[in-house]
Order: sequence, then structure tokens, then C-alpha cells
Amino acid sequence: MCLAIPAKVIKIDGNKAEVDFGGNTREVSIVLTPQVKVGDYVLLHAGFAIQVIDEKEAKEIYEAWEEAYAALQK
Repeated sequence: MCLAIPAKVIKIDGNKAEVDFGGNTREVSIVLTPQVKVGDYVLLHAGFAIQVIDEKEAKEIYEAWEEAYAALQK
């Protein structure tokens, strides 16, 4: 099973992008998603942006993660 985390692209420099996920930033490779633009949302796995997604889908994934985390805290 593959686990991917949604993040927003805030800066691009060549084949690297700076992304934000939940207030945390990280540099990732965009070799697999050369069409990505600043402002896009991507799914991250193992340091790579593997797919471009829309903002609605990113928010739905964030909400699902929050629900799962809350369930674990009970």
C-alpha cells in the first residue's frame, strides 16, 4: 500500500519544488509531475510529487487524515 500526502506548491526551482503541508514546508522532486505550477496541489510520496490534484481533493484528504487521527486518540 502506498501512502501519499497532499501539499501545496509554493515555489519551483528547476526539478525541485517547495511545498507546504499543514504549515510545514519541504523541498521535493517534481520530476514525475513536470506540469505542476505554483499554487497547485500535489500528492507526495517518498520525496516525490507523484500526482497533481485539485484543491477540493486535497481538502478531502486532509479531512480524512484528521478523522483517522482523532479516532486513534480515543
